[in-house]
Amino acid sequence: MTGKFITTVEENGRPVRQADRRSALPDDREQELHLVNLYPRVKYQPVLGFGGAITEAVGLVLAALPPERARQVLEAYYGPSGIGYSLARVPLDSCDFSAGPYCAIEEGDEQLTTFSLRRDEKTILPCFRQAEALAGKKLSVMLSPWSPPAFMKTNGSRMDGGQLREEYAGLWARYICRYILEYKKRGVQVDRLSVQNEPNAAQAWDSCRYSACQERNFLRDHLHPALVRSGLGDTQVFIWDHNKERVFERAARCIGPDTDGMIAGVAFHWYSGDHFEGVRLVREHFPDKLLLFSEGCIEYSRFDRSRAFQNAQMYAHDMIGNFNAGMNLFLDWNIALDQNGGPNHAGNYCEAPVLCDTACGRIEYRPSFYYIAHFSHHIRPGARRIAVTCYSERVETTAFENPDGSIAVVLLNRTDQALPVTLRLEGQLLDAPCPPRSITTAVLER
Repeated sequence: MTGKFITTVEENGRPVRQADRRSALPDDREQELHLVNLYPRVKYQPVLGFGGAITEAVGLVLAALPPERARQVLEAYYGPSGIGYSLARVPLDSCDFSAGPYCAIEEGDEQLTTFSLRRDEKTILPCFRQAEALAGKKLSVMLSPWSPPAFMKTNGSRMDGGQLREEYAGLWARYICRYILEYKKRGVQVDRLSVQNEPNAAQAWDSCRYSACQERNFLRDHLHPALVRSGLGDTQVFIWDHNKERVFERAARCIGPDTDGMIAGVAFHWYSGDHFEGVRLVREHFPDKLLLFSEGCIEYSRFDRSRAFQNAQMYAHDMIGNFNAGMNLFLDWNIALDQNGGPNHAGNYCEAPVLCDTACGRIEYRPSFYYIAHFSHHIRPGARRIAVTCYSERVETTAFENPDGSIAVVLLNRTDQALPVTLRLEGQLLDAPCPPRSITTAVLER
């Protein structure tokens, strides 16, 4: 057994050590105190891919850079030498990471005769097309609505929550289908759709609230039939698309005999804490559903932007916990923002793994970029999570068998002490010591 090891330590977030090692240790009792056992015969969920969001803010930031610098950012994510992204999430109409609120029709247009994607054509789609060209293949897209047009809502505004007015449920469903069809006409591969972003929140920006009953009924009575009539019945629909603390409750209330075949999976965010047990409950009780992490970021209103390394560790901790609970897909929030964590029309500034100073053109790859890469670059689409046992909870770990048979193991050490680790696979041993405050990925060839 040989292993390639990539380790990132605290200093600057970049990988600082790469080494190839060959198994040379006898499998005897001397190593039993520090073992991480790998069992590729015991397989769990497949991993379908990694990606991030391309919002209007992302498009505006990259358009403000010199073209070659913008290309470098997209190459770092989606290019052959990048970190392995193959997915994207795109807001359906505006979200907080837009220059301002907008929708694709004029106010009050119940016939959709004014439908236009002019905002998307200026910012989002050029960015997406360049990413796709750099990838050299079609990228898989998920669309998510933040709010129906203002006239369709109980509060008459895209902002501050409100709810979809029942008399407009059919029109809103047709609007969503039109959006998907217009994207498909432009060559975009829209494979996934969430019913509503964060349906339990009344935000100061684009938002709309749905109870579990309202989400289920809208999907069953309006959205699914509209998708089928529009020839979009194969679009994977995800419910919830909100934080993990209520993910199991929403799944249990929305998935039933009358909706089971309409729901491909459950999407979730991280803003309310770990709640890995909630994700695991969904996996256990609804084993045929996909589990999709659809958004997470470091909010400057809650976290210190100067603690970039600790913020990056949040990503690794959450990704390991979610994968071990059954996650299939990972979609980060904005792939790039400006030096202030915007633009954001509600002032809800956040960190992205890549921050760009639009005044001078400088690009900063934050530690979170490199931490995500430990997963996305080495766990390939089609990989399967495998069973692991670990000698200590201080070593957070998850492991996967890639389609080529290689084993990718991620080891996170958030403590201030070096932790010894010996990987054990099919009777072979390999040392994998974890420095203080580090993340290590080992790719093992048998």
